[in-house]
Amino acid sequence: MKKRSLSLLAIGAVGLLALSGCAASEAETVGNGNKDKKDITIAVFNGWDEGVAVSELWKAILDEKGYNAELEYADVAPVYSGLSTGDYDLNMDVWMPKTHASYVKEYGDDIVDLGAWNKESRLTIAVNEDAPIDSLDELAKNADKFGNRIVGIEPGAGLTKATTEKVIPTYGLEDMEYLTSSTAAMLTELTAATKAGENIAVTLWEPHWAYGSLPIKTLDDPKGALKGKESLHSYAKADFADDFPRATTWIKGFDMDLDKLYSLEKAMFVDYDGKDYEPIVAKWISENQDYVDLLTSK
Repeated sequence: MKKRSLSLLAIGAVGLLALSGCAASEAETVGNGNKDKKDITIAVFNGWDEGVAVSELWKAILDEKGYNAELEYADVAPVYSGLSTGDYDLNMDVWMPKTHASYVKEYGDDIVDLGAWNKESRLTIAVNEDAPIDSLDELAKNADKFGNRIVGIEPGAGLTKATTEKVIPTYGLEDMEYLTSSTAAMLTELTAATKAGENIAVTLWEPHWAYGSLPIKTLDDPKGALKGKESLHSYAKADFADDFPRATTWIKGFDMDLDKLYSLEKAMFVDYDGKDYEPIVAKWISENQDYVDLLTSK
């Protein structure tokens, strides 16, 4: 009986350890003692490279801190819907105050702004660097030199809406064919045209690695159809701070200027031809360790 009791106690102890392990998988004590859940899902817009870059960066940071961060790619509208229902925890590529204003208005009661991490962004119409024009008000008269085409990105993107509703009517570009498909397709055409020495007009945005890697320029926008700089924000599900109090502090304090962002994008999308970004990001972190350490120092 005594040996049997000891065996039962041992089994009980193992059971308690197993339960403790399960509990540990649900939450982790980090930083100042706040308990964050370990599993965190970051939604990433398809084709939005600045969002891909910072999301991969934060996945690496969070994983190193003991979280289990997963990236899930989707189009813009489903991401906002998923954030509002809690299917996604976080997105780090919300353009405000204009590009994504309609989505924030629609889902604003069920999502929360964790602040801007970059305030130097803008939507653009870009052309090859040696194009014969420098301004949008010259494009209509020179449309034939660009094949009477403007090459766009995804139909549901805020940039697409701004181009359709603002740029085209403001500058009388209705006779030009406005092609929308995907960011990847646009970049393929842009790269091919610049290599071939051909004129091309595309919808683009800053920050984007193309500005540092391809011979292109932004057309002036004298009538302000795409007026003003925008800020890149992190938005989260409504109860994000309850589930991830420590991570909330870190992300609220996140700041990244264009030089740092271009450096990361260049490493991921220009110097590297692949999709396994983990070792690329790890190398970039090692080269920018002081900056990365500051991101989680609070």
